[in-house]
Amino acid sequence: MARKYDGVSHCRLALAFAVLMDLLGVISLLLGVFAQLEIKGRDFGDLLVYTGVLLVLLSMAGWVMWYSGNIEGLTSKKELRGAMGGAVDRLASSLSRRIRIPRTDGSPT
Repeated sequence: MARKYDGVSHCRLALAFAVLMDLLGVISLLLGVFAQLEIKGRDFGDLLVYTGVLLVLLSMAGWVMWYSGNIEGLTSKKELRGAMGGAVDRLASSLSRRIRIPRTDGSPT
């Protein structure tokens, strides 16, 4: 049976964040470059350019989250667990127990 393509159904919030930050960033960037924004003799164009660049960079985090949330075909933890997975889990838990338990051998710390 063929798998139905869901489109952007996964991570809609990350997609909305990325698109919103892109739109706000580009608008701010273009306003800062092309609009004459002087208030009481001060130019605010540079502030808008820097803000726009920052918003576009923030949108990159949203795009990465959206893209990584939509990756299909990754194996789950249950599928990865086999004979080797159980041994690795036991080794990791015994090592973490040894690190967590304080030593009381009487020597000053």
